[in-house]
Amino acid sequence: MSDLVTGDAVVLGLQPARLPSRMLAILLDALVYGTGFVFVSIGLVVATADLDPAAQAAVAVAGFLLVLVGVPIAVETLSHGRSPGKAACGLRVVREDGGPIRFRHALVRGALGVVELLMTFGVVACIASLVSARGRRLGDVFGGTLVVRERIPGARVMPVPPPPPWLAGRFTELDLSAVPDGLWLAVRQYLTRMDQLDPHTGTAMAARLADDVVARTGTPPPAGVPAAAYLMAVVHERQSRDAARAFHAQRAEVGAPIQPMPVPLPAPVPAPVPVSMPQPSYAHPPAPQAPVGGEPPVRRTGFAPPG
Repeated sequence: MSDLVTGDAVVLGLQPARLPSRMLAILLDALVYGTGFVFVSIGLVVATADLDPAAQAAVAVAGFLLVLVGVPIAVETLSHGRSPGKAACGLRVVREDGGPIRFRHALVRGALGVVELLMTFGVVACIASLVSARGRRLGDVFGGTLVVRERIPGARVMPVPPPPPWLAGRFTELDLSAVPDGLWLAVRQYLTRMDQLDPHTGTAMAARLADDVVARTGTPPPAGVPAAAYLMAVVHERQSRDAARAFHAQRAEVGAPIQPMPVPLPAPVPAPVPVSMPQPSYAHPPAPQAPVGGEPPVRRTGFAPPG
């Protein structure tokens, strides 16, 4: 059993995959990719029937590289190390420190897999896996990867203890790019087991690991900080950075949310300007004037007077 540390600073009880399970996963992958290559080849033959033989050969080589080399690299990159055969067998490709692989790891594995698996029919890969203590083929050695078993009953999950609150966020400017994965693995395994060690031995181991981290970063820790607390804070800082990178990568794959288009507001309608109308010189019509010396005029109402 080999305890590996994931990129989330969690120790998992995983063991490296051995040759039989890896061979079964490779055979399943070959069946899946070979079937796809047959269908693609038939389509290319039909599509390039009118071309000359040289062009048909070039298209056939391009289809071979695309299906049997490019597709496995893309699948391992997007699935974080789980090809169809490995997923069926409960295997996964991880980095040497247990973190998820990236494109460069899958590219090295796929490029060397052409020689190890396709050109020599897996003979070189079998010999390298038998010689290696952890069953690694040449693609794993040069790519810095390891194939591990995922489905193991009773696997233990041991989190790294958090740093003291007064140290949280004090190493945000620390350059951690020069710290190798092997040193991270040693630091994380120490932190998960420091309670099980002898106090004197644990203190000496923490001081040695802290000196190695300081030598890689070039920045000494604050005065009076214990070595174990310093290691907790540095691991917590790297975990936070990995989580931030993974979040941004996921958002880049999914796509940024669509921002609503701003709707222009209608222009304000100007208030009507009051128009002054000429007012009449009188409010009521003048009363009829009675003729001088005569009787007042008779008001006609529309009714006939009685006889």
